[in-house]
Amino acid sequence: MKKILFSLLVLATLSAHAQHDDIKPAAKGVVYGEAISAQGTAVSPADVQAKLVNDAFEGKVTGKVTEVCKSMGCWIKLKKADGTTLMVKSKDHGFFMPQNLVGKTVVVEGTASVKEVSEAKRKHLAEDAGKSKAEIKKIKGAQKEVQFIASGVEVLD
Repeated sequence: MKKILFSLLVLATLSAHAQHDDIKPAAKGVVYGEAISAQGTAVSPADVQAKLVNDAFEGKVTGKVTEVCKSMGCWIKLKKADGTTLMVKSKDHGFFMPQNLVGKTVVVEGTASVKEVSEAKRKHLAEDAGKSKAEIKKIKGAQKEVQFIASGVEVLD
């Protein structure tokens, strides 16, 4: 039984690693996840907060990518006009994005909501972003933020 479980664990790890290696490089027109619908207009990352109804928003957002998860490529951050960012996660870890997505303009489709992010999760995300141990140590307490869960991401430029 232990051998079977160990074998399954090894296969799952290899499969996840192979998926990570198969990520298409970012280029105009490349889609990660589901195709973006032609209907509706995309808003800017800064406008998502104002568009929330009952702490939720459904639609499209377009913006410039400032960061990509260095661990798996399962999240990106889009730059807001004030210099802050909007966290965009892939829905159910269903797709991954490449590091060369930084600096590209994308459109994402999905849902946004206000989430409380625990201190532990904030530290985990900082590790995934490649932050130093000193920067991670400075993270204290939970924080509320708007997070976007994307079903798809399309590279515009």
